[in-house]
Amino acid sequence: MHFRKIEEFGNLEMAYVSDISGGYISRNKHLLNNMELNRFTQFLLEKCVYGTPIFKLGNGGNRILVLSGIHGNELGPQLANVRLLNQFLDKKLNHTIYFIPFAAPKASMNNERTLNAMDLNRSAHIANSVSNLIVGAVDELGINFVGDFHSTAYNSNPGIESVFSSKSPTPESFLIATYISRDVGSDVIAYDYAGSSYKGAVEDVCNLNGIPAITCEVLSPFASVGEGAVDKSFAQMMSFLTYFGV
Repeated sequence: MHFRKIEEFGNLEMAYVSDISGGYISRNKHLLNNMELNRFTQFLLEKCVYGTPIFKLGNGGNRILVLSGIHGNELGPQLANVRLLNQFLDKKLNHTIYFIPFAAPKASMNNERTLNAMDLNRSAHIANSVSNLIVGAVDELGINFVGDFHSTAYNSNPGIESVFSSKSPTPESFLIATYISRDVGSDVIAYDYAGSSYKGAVEDVCNLNGIPAITCEVLSPFASVGEGAVDKSFAQMMSFLTYFGV
C-alpha cells in the first residue's frame, strides 16, 4: 500500500484500500447537510469518488485504526469520523492513527447497508471483499488496535448504545470496551470467543488474527442522522483513543 503525503494538509498521508468502492458521498443529502464543508472535507469527498481512502496522521507509538461506514446507511459514525479527522489534522500525536471515515463510499452514497448486495460486516473473512481488504490493510500496516464504529436503530440488533468485544483470543478487546463503557456510558456486550455469534465482522476477524478490536454502536435511525448520534459516536471515538493515551 502506497501512502503519499498531502502537503496541503501538513503531515497528512493518504492511500487507497480499495479502488472498486468509490461513490459520490455528496449525493447523500443526510451526510452532506450534516457535514462541515471546509477545504479538507471537500478534498476527502473528492477522493471517495475513486475508492476507499485511508488517512494517516502521526508516527511512532501504537498504530490505531478508527473505522466507520462498514454499513453505508449508518451515518452518525461516518460524520463523527470526518469531524475527528478534521480536529486531529493540526495536532502533534504520540501514536500513529489511521482513519477510514467511509469504508464503502458507494454504499454511503446510496444510503444502503450493503455494498453491491454484500454485508461488509459479514464478509471480512471473504477474500477481496472491501472489509477483507481493510483487514488486509490492518495486517500490512502493522496496526495494533482497531475501533469499528456503527449505529443501531431501536428495533434492530443490538438496539442499544453499546460496545461489542470478546474475551478471547484477544483479552484486551474486553478491556478496551470496559474502559469506553465506564467513560461514556455505553453498555458492554462481550463474547467469550470472537466470532462465536456469527462470521465475518471486522471486529471478530481482527480479534481472531490477534489484533484487539471493538465495535461501538450509537442509537440512530438507519439512513438518517439521529439527534445526538454524531456527538455520541465522536465521544466513543475519543474514548477509544484516550485508552491509549492519545
